[in-house]
Amino acid sequence: MGFLVGRLLGLVPTLAGVVVVTFVLTHLLPGDPAVFFANSVTADAATIAAVRQKLGLDLPLWQQFFVYVGQLAHGDLGQSISTGQPVAADLLQRLPASLELTLVAFAIAIAVALPLGIAAALRPGSLLDHVCRVLSTAGVSLPTFVSGLLLIYLLYYLLGWAPEPIGRIDPFAIMPPRITGLLLIDTLLAGDTEGFGMAARQIVLPAVTMALFALAPLARMTRAAMLGVLSSEFIRTARANGLRRRTIIVSYALRNALLPIVTTLGMIFSNMLGANVLVERVFAWPGVGSYALDSLISLDYAPVQGFMLVMAGIFVLVNFVIDLLYAVIDPRTGLLTHA
Repeated sequence: MGFLVGRLLGLVPTLAGVVVVTFVLTHLLPGDPAVFFANSVTADAATIAAVRQKLGLDLPLWQQFFVYVGQLAHGDLGQSISTGQPVAADLLQRLPASLELTLVAFAIAIAVALPLGIAAALRPGSLLDHVCRVLSTAGVSLPTFVSGLLLIYLLYYLLGWAPEPIGRIDPFAIMPPRITGLLLIDTLLAGDTEGFGMAARQIVLPAVTMALFALAPLARMTRAAMLGVLSSEFIRTARANGLRRRTIIVSYALRNALLPIVTTLGMIFSNMLGANVLVERVFAWPGVGSYALDSLISLDYAPVQGFMLVMAGIFVLVNFVIDLLYAVIDPRTGLLTHA
């Protein structure tokens, strides 16, 4: 219990720092939002000054910060000038799309990278090992928007295997009742198998694009961790005692290699939340990433600040969960004794 309380208290300064950095960075952006929203082509100085006053930009920066913190204390992330809606409502509307894309891509990356990394470690120097290293290098080298555009060109434009990259579902299709906000789940709950098929086809290409980004470091770390454990003394002892190969790999080697793999999983998931900004733009995916990017282009501060706070909160939560998983995977970390 003490460990949990300590970790939760440790999140407070981190989140406070995120609030400060988010506010400062957004206000250091070039350009004047008042000029943008007043339409600088036709607006005069008086109109621009009135817009600046309405947005609160005429106040000193320190005073704007305290107003911002006061709004956050009441759960108010501000209002988007672009959409005319509260930022919290916009984020809640779009966040399920980003989470669904990230979770599907994460599942694909795990399903491919873990078996590939383990197989490569069991047969070092083999063709499979070389494939693992080449794939890892390519995944790290190619930016997500480049691999996304290449997949669109190959699978949609040339071969016609993938649907048009126009978002989560065909715009002429009937959306299922919103229950979770995740289309794959909502269509199943509504018994709409046709809608599920359309949603699944639409998500494959962007999810594979993000999975390639996540697969490379995960496969490389899995291979390295397994190679290190397989060369350990206790593995040689287990082999000498005649234990089954499957038992040695799963019960001994993989379990002892899990700590660095789980750490990498946490880092990858957090990085994917940032990488989805470019992927959503390429595939016209209506998530929080594309929402934040559109707001950034239009100098709309509040949505950008809200996006950064939500992403930072998820990042902190993921790291907290990883810390708890350490205690489950390896009690030698000492976390369980403190809990």
